[in-house]
Formats: sequence, structure tokens, C-alpha cells
Amino acid sequence: MSHGLVRRAKIVLLAAEGVSNTEIARKLHLSNPTVGIWRQRYLQHGLEGLHEELKPGRPRSISDERVAALIRKTLRTKPKDGTHWSVRSIAKVTRLSHMTVHRIWRAFGVQPHRQKSFKLSTDPFFVEKLRDIVGLYLSPPQNAVVLCVDEKSQIQALERSQPMLPLGLGYVEGVTHDYLRHGTTTLFAALDIVNGSVLAECKQRHRHQEYLGFLKTIELNVPAKLDIHIVVDNYATHSHASVKRWLALHPRWHVHHTPTYASWLNQVEIFFNLITQQAIRRGTFKSVKELVARIEQYIAQYNRHPKPFMWTATADSILTKIERLCQSISVTEH
Repeated sequence: MSHGLVRRAKIVLLAAEGVSNTEIARKLHLSNPTVGIWRQRYLQHGLEGLHEELKPGRPRSISDERVAALIRKTLRTKPKDGTHWSVRSIAKVTRLSHMTVHRIWRAFGVQPHRQKSFKLSTDPFFVEKLRDIVGLYLSPPQNAVVLCVDEKSQIQALERSQPMLPLGLGYVEGVTHDYLRHGTTTLFAALDIVNGSVLAECKQRHRHQEYLGFLKTIELNVPAKLDIHIVVDNYATHSHASVKRWLALHPRWHVHHTPTYASWLNQVEIFFNLITQQAIRRGTFKSVKELVARIEQYIAQYNRHPKPFMWTATADSILTKIERLCQSISVTEH
């Protein structure tokens, strides 16, 4: 019930008790004319009179047919001189104002200027690998640790050519568009899906030697009584003969490969996005050593209060979404 309706009901109830308009206005913090109007409305129309009347307004000038035609044209056609319609280009063609087009697009959630990227996996064992990895996330094995492992290669130590302009009232932080390059590093990371902590090392290169060295670091940091399950992608260094030979000599290790073009299944990618946005992308570094120090500082701070990423999607729900995507592609092609 609206506040206004409650207040009008109070006017009627007080009036029924014989309270004067002036006294009602004082108690409810209203003017005398307002009290008089609602008492009169009640006498004429009863309870229905206490509801707000619909206020007349200018009738709609755009018919449903023109709205539907605009949406169809937006979704099913493209301009001759462009890849997508803009508000002004389609307004010119449909003889509507650009503000009208904007309101209609916003009402229907149509955004021709935006795109979302996707990539369907071509892995013949996609379903099996998906169920295997999602099963690890939703029901981790007992007496084992599950680690999402990957490397973020070619992290550049970039130094802006001029000092940054600080953030201020009314304007954003300013940076030069050009920079000096001082080399690169590769960040190897293993994310524990249960507690969210990260074990990481920075190395100069990302060959199989460095990857194997990182696996040995994991081996030293995980208690010997626990099995180790790692989720990795299909990068060649992860399946090198030397790596396979080492894994064969360490039976407590179990490798789970993500399907091709499905790196989104590896939770460590979320951590890589965080460290990129919060520590690397907007930084300026005069050397690789300075870059590595910043990365290590961020990880140390991150591990003080780690939080696991809550995975809730089941394999069936993911497959259902992929099925809908495939159906959309099929409809578009035809």
C-alpha cells in the first residue's frame, strides 16, 4: 500500500471521529485545502475516491507497428556503409528521431554497437573433459589437493614515457599512450580451489624446463600424504616428454586437461585477470626486477586473505548453454 493512500485513509478515519479539517491538517502535516479535497472525494466516491486518478498525458505518437519495424530492421539488416546500425543512421532511414530510437532500443535491450566474443571447442572429448573438471570443482576428492595451474607469459615491464597525471576531482588519471619496454617475465601460478590461495613463481621463459621446475616447486609445498590433481590446458610444454616422464615417476600426481579453446574452465585464469587489472596493467616499471617485485607483493597480499572462487555451474547446465548457442548459430547461418 502506498504512503499516499495510507495518509488519505487517516484523513477519513479522523474525520469520522469528528476531528476538524484544521486539526487533521495539523496532525498529518498537510494543508487545509488538501484535507478538504480528500474528504470531499470520499463523500462522493467512497473508498475508490481515495485512489489517485490517472493523469492525462500526450498520446503516443509512435505506433506498435513502427516500433516493431524498427526492432526488426535493427536485428535483421545492416546499413550499406557499415557493419551495424547507429542511433542516428537508423533514425534517418526510419524517419524517427534519434532520441526515440534510443528509448526504444533501451526498452528492448538492443545494443548494436556491442559485441561479445566466443569460441566453441572442437575437442572430440569435450564432454568427457568438461564433466571431469567440473566434477573436481563441485566435489573435490578426499585426501587430495586440486590445483588450477597455468602460466601467464610475456608480461611486459613497461615504463610510461612521461609521468602520470594523478586522479583528481572532475578528471581521471592520465597516462601517456607510449612507453619504454624493459623486458618480460612469465608468471607460473597454481590456484588451490578449496582455500583460494595461490602458489606462484616468476621465470624468464616459459619452456617445458620452467614448467617442470614449477611442478617440482608444487611437489615440495604440498604435504606428501596428499594426492595432487592439477587442471591444465593443452599448451605443448604441459605435455612435453620430460614432463610426462617426471609425472610417471610421481604417482600421486593426476593431470586433468581442459578441452581445446576452453581455457575458461581453468579457474586460475580468473586470478590472472585480477592481477592484471589490479597490479600490472596500470603500473609503470623501470625494469623486470621491479615488475617481478610488484607481482610478488600482490600475491603475498592476496594470500593473506584468500577467497576461493565459488564454482556453481554443473556440466549439464554448461552443455545446455552451449546447445542454445549452437542453435542460435544454426538459425543465423540459415
